[in-house]
Amino acid sequence: MQELQLKNLYDDFRDGETIKAYAKIIAEDAKKLEKPINIMEVCGGHTHTIMKFGLPQLLPSNINFIHGPGCPVCIMPKERIDHAYVLAMQENVILVTLGDMIKVPGSNGSLQDARAKGADVRFVYSPMECIKIAKENPDKKVIFFAIGFETTTPMTAVLVAQVVQKKIPNIFFHINHVTVPEVMSELVNREDSDIDAFLGPSHVSVISGAKIYDAFPKKYGRPVVVTGFEPVDVMQGISMIVKQFIEKRCELEIQYKRLVNHDGNLKAQALIEKYFEKVSLFRWRGLGNVPESGLKLRDAFAEYDAEVIYKDLFLVAEVEDHKLCICGDILRGMAKPKDCTIFGTVCKPTTPIGSCMVSSEGACAAYYKYGNLL
Repeated sequence: MQELQLKNLYDDFRDGETIKAYAKIIAEDAKKLEKPINIMEVCGGHTHTIMKFGLPQLLPSNINFIHGPGCPVCIMPKERIDHAYVLAMQENVILVTLGDMIKVPGSNGSLQDARAKGADVRFVYSPMECIKIAKENPDKKVIFFAIGFETTTPMTAVLVAQVVQKKIPNIFFHINHVTVPEVMSELVNREDSDIDAFLGPSHVSVISGAKIYDAFPKKYGRPVVVTGFEPVDVMQGISMIVKQFIEKRCELEIQYKRLVNHDGNLKAQALIEKYFEKVSLFRWRGLGNVPESGLKLRDAFAEYDAEVIYKDLFLVAEVEDHKLCICGDILRGMAKPKDCTIFGTVCKPTTPIGSCMVSSEGACAAYYKYGNLL
């Protein structure tokens, strides 16, 4: 029996002949379009696939990609990075977060800088690692700086559940989870919006279900195709969008049917609902305050909420980006990385000025890594 390897699971979704076949179908269908269409890929994972596999080079000129704000590290405003920095610098605190957050610069520097100054900052692959850290350091306060869209929120909710049920006294939370539909609505409602359709993020939709996009075809007249992250997925998703336009349809469709359905993971949704609630406003980098687009711990769990416990340490004022950085415009879909005057020169992965270059899912990082494809 041949041993199953990881590449066996994705090889067919990266097959060159299949990608070219979809390119041919799209090119023929695109001739029937009445006008060019701008497709926003909401998720940074899609942006990296598009760049890595050179998909724009395979598409006709009347189909254009607009990069969206779907990178949880990129959209985090500086003042929240400053919260993490301040918490990390407190005595007897271990600040724990996920990967790329350590490198994002705030007003006082990054968490990496805080670590260089002696702060105990750790990154983990799973929030559950916080339990082990807390047990090994009973005299320290372990603060989990939680980030991510609907994809990672259930993992934080599971950790909260464990902390509450086991009454772990030294784990606390700074919640920065955000939700996708609200920011999509914000982008569509802007006067300068030229988004014609969306490629919906697949991993988010595994948790939330495709139902969160119901309003976009019905209320906003924008088709949404929930699409997987492999190049064949993306090309099929684009083909489905183009067919909607030439057939005068405007619908929510699921390309990623192997994992996404309309209702999503109801158990995960219930867990999120139990421990979190919406905040009235959450500020997104480049987008400003977006109503009900962020989550916080419910008041019943305030004793674990670092934002409540340490609120007197946090500045209220909003902190703007470097004046030469256009990360905000990129996250709004109004510019591309190469429009930035410091892209690839002053701002590089080794010396990032903006969050879009720091994050592995950021558009600037994708352009820098995969070259002059657009």
